[in-house]
This record gives sequence, structure tokens and C-alpha cells, in this order.
Amino acid sequence: MISKTLLFTVTACVSAVAVFAAEPATPASPLAKPTIAKICTNCHKAEPGAVRGYFDIVTFKAKTIQVKIDDAVELFKFDEDEIKVVNGAGKTGDGEFLKDNLVKKGHEIKVEYTEKDGVKTAVKLIAKPPVKVSPGMVMKTVDIEKLVVQGPEKGNYFLFDSRPLPRFQDGYIPTAVNLPYPAFDKLAEKLLPKDKNALIIFYCAGVTCNMSPGSADKAKKLGYSNIKVYIDGMPAWLEKNSGALTAQFLKDAWIDKDMPHVLLDVRPEKEAAKGFIKGAVTFPAKQVAKLIKGVDVKKNAPVMIYDQKGGKDADTVAKALVKAGFKRVVVLAGGFEAWQAAKYDVVSGTLVAKAAYTPKLRPGEVGLEEFKKYAAVLPPNVMIIDTRSPAEAKKGMLKTAKLVPVEEIKERLAEIPKDKMVVFYCNTGVIAEVAYNTLKDLGYINVKFVVAKVEFEKDGSYKISVD
Repeated sequence: MISKTLLFTVTACVSAVAVFAAEPATPASPLAKPTIAKICTNCHKAEPGAVRGYFDIVTFKAKTIQVKIDDAVELFKFDEDEIKVVNGAGKTGDGEFLKDNLVKKGHEIKVEYTEKDGVKTAVKLIAKPPVKVSPGMVMKTVDIEKLVVQGPEKGNYFLFDSRPLPRFQDGYIPTAVNLPYPAFDKLAEKLLPKDKNALIIFYCAGVTCNMSPGSADKAKKLGYSNIKVYIDGMPAWLEKNSGALTAQFLKDAWIDKDMPHVLLDVRPEKEAAKGFIKGAVTFPAKQVAKLIKGVDVKKNAPVMIYDQKGGKDADTVAKALVKAGFKRVVVLAGGFEAWQAAKYDVVSGTLVAKAAYTPKLRPGEVGLEEFKKYAAVLPPNVMIIDTRSPAEAKKGMLKTAKLVPVEEIKERLAEIPKDKMVVFYCNTGVIAEVAYNTLKDLGYINVKFVVAKVEFEKDGSYKISVD
């Protein structure tokens, strides 16, 4: 069920500078990297000798941990016997915790480090634990499901999404209103109900996110007495349900920004052909049992669904996709009619026949097809570096590549020219990305890496593919 949602926009200005060049005459001094992710500043302050961000990559070959801090990355050396690791459950150990994947990619972490001769060495890695909320305040997914079916008026509740607007634009729980925690004080009077005894529920990005509990604390100080927190948040909701998306968000945050997504038009094909949203794939609801078997995209791809009015057909397809394991399914609130009412562009003719999804390249990533060309015929202005170990390279490597194991990069800079584009590869792309960031930190500008699986045969032939 999709209900009308009251939306308020918080505007933020973001500036970005992209630099494309060969070797500069005089390398510019690198800008200071952030030490704390923006979202972490809601509860924490920057500290000397520490960074807060997201656990990204660990490579035991190079003894390096890569941490993402918004759009930047930071690399730390580590000794697996010396580093102290505290996982999200509060258990403490050494580097074996990293080997055992007890700290997951994308998890919020704090890294404490020492620095000597420009090299940062991690001495302690602390994964963020689940936030603590009074048991009496906690709501579960099943509780939210029951309320959403009833709707705010019949269910007599107010549901607030505490995440920043860009995350709300990705999709939200049906009937929710965006009240971002960073803007709570500014928007609370406008959005919160006048009745201080009304049931108000906050949710955010999951069990380690402080924004919904923080919003609950602020609401309590304002005198509200019936406050609940859906602590499992949006990730848990999407495990079992579809989210919602407005026509404006679909246009502004996805289509206009050319963000990769899958858009399914579930109306009858003849009806859809008269007018549809650009890029939509024909996916008639009556054929969902058959068509869902042919959806050959990764289960974490964002999938948007619309019918004529945002009703039963869209819900039917959404439920089938969620049941099939798709984890980011949202339904266009108001359907195609909402899109038309907003006077957004409509196209007619033949819809796309099959769903396809190509994730957006990460910063520095080179496309698979481009890399294949370099692997076959190396241009004079390009250098490919194999970052694997000598033992791995003995089993086969690209004839157009030079072997420089990731742990030897800093000692072999004389072999890596600055007047060529340097492209790193490994067996998966993980170590190649660490090598890329290592070279970028050393002042190289024209650097790339490929995320791909490279398999070699005894006869020298190879296969490059993406898992």
C-alpha cells in the first residue's frame, strides 16, 4: 500500500572539483583528507590520531586497511599480531578478527593510529556497536507493517525517517515523513504533531545508526510522551517489504543524475506503449511469475516499480521481487498518474524488453571493456601493473602488464612513470584498488584500477569477467 506522504526538503550545497591531467610541472600539495565522515559529526568530533568512517578493504598481502570517509579514502598499515580489533558485538581480538570477516565491509568504524615518516599504522580498530534503546521503546518490523497497512489516520501514528534527505530520496517506508536528525531542531515544530501524547515513531539506517534514537531523545525533551523507535530501520524493512518513492525523487535523484537503476512498468504492454517513463522495462504484472525468472541483475540493484495509480499491480510485483531476494525494491507513489500530474517527460513507442543494471564506477575505476582493450593491445601512453604476488603471476599474467606486487609499490616508484596512465589489476579488484589509492597518495594523478576477475590458462590465454 502506498499512501500520500508529506515531504519537506532540506537543501545542502556540495561542491566538487574533478582534475584530469598528465604529469604536472610541479605536483600540487595534496589537500588534507577528512578524518571523520560527515554523518559521524552528528554525535562525534574529530580527534587527533583517529579517523571515523566505513570499513572498506583489508589486504593481508600489503598489510593494509582501507577506510572510506565520505568521498575520500585513508590507508593504514597494520601488524596483525599487534593491532587490537573490537568487533560490533564488543568482542576483542587481533588481526584474526579481520581474517574471519568479523568486521563487515561498510560497517562504521573508528581507527586509532600512530604516524611515522608519513606512514600511518593502525593500532586499534573499533567497529561501531548497536545503539542502545530502552526495550519498551523498540518497535519491530511486524509492528511497523501492521501500522503501514492501516495508514496514519486509521493507525493513529506519525512515522518519521531520521535519515538525511539524500537517503530518504533513495526510498522510504510508506507513510513516512522526512525529519532529518541533523535538521531536527529546525523542522520539529513544523512536522511533529501538536498532540504531545500522539504515537510518534522514528527510524533510520539500522541498528548502529544513532539518528533515530537521537531524534527520540530530542522529542522527549520537547514533551512528547508516546515515543517509539524502529531500531532495525530501513535495511530490515527492505528485507521483507518494498519501500516508496515519489515522482519527484525518481526524477531528481535518479533519472536526472543518471544514477544506475532498474525501472519496471508493470502495466499491460499495450497500455504502457502509449506513454511511459524513459528507460522503463515492460514487466506486466499478470506475467510476473514468468518474467521474474528472467531478471538477470544483482539482488542489491535498486529496482523501481510503477503501475497506473500506485496500486495492486505494483504491490504484487514488488512482493514477488522481495520474495525472490531483491533487497532494494521501491514503488512509485501514485504510479504513472503521479508522474504525469507532475508534468514530467513521457515517451511512447517500444519499452525496453529486458532489465539490465550496470553499477556506477567507483572513483578511479576503469570500465571492463576499456580494460580489455588495454589488455589486448597496450597503447603507448598506458601502463598496466599486476599487483598480485610473484607466485600468482607465475601461473599466468597479462603479457601487456608489469608485475609490481602491491606491497612493493612504494619501493619501486622509479619503475612507475608519471607521464602515462597507470592501470592496476589483481584477481578481484580489491588489491588493485588499494594499489590505486597508494599511488594517488604519493602524488600520482593519472591512475586507474579495474574491478574484475582475471583467470589464466596454461596456454597463456585468459578470461576477464565481473562476478
